[in-house]
Amino acid sequence: MTGSKKQATWTDLKCKLADLDRQELLNLIKDLYAANKDNQTFLHARFALGKDVLQPYKATIERWVYPDVLRTQDISVAKAKKAISDYRNAIGHPDGLAELAVFYCESCMSLLNYCGMGDEGYFYALENMFGQALKAIVALGPKKQISFIQRLERVRQDSYNWSWDVGEEMDHMMVEYGFAE
Repeated sequence: MTGSKKQATWTDLKCKLADLDRQELLNLIKDLYAANKDNQTFLHARFALGKDVLQPYKATIERWVYPDVLRTQDISVAKAKKAISDYRNAIGHPDGLAELAVFYCESCMSLLNYCGMGDEGYFYALENMFGQALKAIVALGPKKQISFIQRLERVRQDSYNWSWDVGEEMDHMMVEYGFAE
């Protein structure tokens, strides 16, 4: 290959895909499915396959924001957030987005209640996700909001055990989104 060839784009790929017949497309999807667990998770979510399409996303979130500290697993807020982004790209149902964002907050609080931490970035990410959870919950009907808000309320109450003014920031967000006075 020479350096003069431009980088392939979605438009280039789309032209090639248009030339494939149904069986060739199915074989391509089969190969993509087999190639990568993330592709499997995406397709299961997109087509609502399996008992709980959120489970793989939750497992990823929990692994990265509530790692097994006894096994010295590391934390990665970015990888946990990517799970939510991946779900949004796969299907992005408002209920699922709210569930994943609230679960993220609960998982963070579980780690903090288990062993504590002094990482300002971790607290900032928790605050940010708390706000995203509230934003997702606002998009739901009032009846669906109740259990999510109750769960976030527990996170908010627990947050007062930690520094960085997390609880106060969560209070402000609850008021901002109309879930507290």
